[in-house]
Amino acid sequence: MENRRALDPVKVIDTIAALHRRISERFPGAGLASVCSELHAIATKNSARARQISHRNLPLRLAIFVLLAAGAAGLAWIAQLIYLFPRSADNVYSVLQGLEAAANLVVLLGAAIFFLFRIEERLKRRDAVQALHELRSIVHVIDMHQLTKDPSLTVTVAGKTASSPLRVLSPFEVARYLDYCSEMVSLTSKVAVLFAQGFPDAVVTEVVSDIERVAAGLSQKIWQKIMILQSSAALQSAAPVASSPAPTVA
Repeated sequence: MENRRALDPVKVIDTIAALHRRISERFPGAGLASVCSELHAIATKNSARARQISHRNLPLRLAIFVLLAAGAAGLAWIAQLIYLFPRSADNVYSVLQGLEAAANLVVLLGAAIFFLFRIEERLKRRDAVQALHELRSIVHVIDMHQLTKDPSLTVTVAGKTASSPLRVLSPFEVARYLDYCSEMVSLTSKVAVLFAQGFPDAVVTEVVSDIERVAAGLSQKIWQKIMILQSSAALQSAAPVASSPAPTVA
């Protein structure tokens, strides 16, 4: 039965692949298609990493169990030595020293147990944060690609300089380009959510939330450009109607 309460990594990857085909067909050879292809590769790799992080690390847990068993056996051996040690007035001081050493060993063993129980979580967190930083970087790469798509320059070219970017896209193509950027940003944040979904760690969740905030801000900026394009197109289409002479009434 399909789980509708969690993201399906396969469907996320398939959606990115479909978006890459759409960009390649609409803008052959465009740099945005290469970025989308890189996003697809990252999503494929990170979905496998997220799935691995969500699973239990059985070899590590077995090693921790062996170490804990060895520590418990060492404590039992020390306790047995203290119990069997001859009790006389001459060696009371030695017994007390042995008890103090055993107490220190118990404290150290407790700290080691705490560290060993948290080591799996720390390793998973390190891998997840490393992958999430990669996703944050690609969001900024997408932002770089949409920066030069200024909707105002599709209406007028006044004030153009020698260093101005080359404008070869029509208003419709600019709108589609920006829409593809918005979809890529949204899908990047969905890949990030895969880590928090399988590994609900506080640090990982915060990094994922930060990526979502950056993606939401960028998407809002992109859609403002799209709205400017739509408003300009509406004004241009309405201009001939407004300038036509009013019909005379017989």
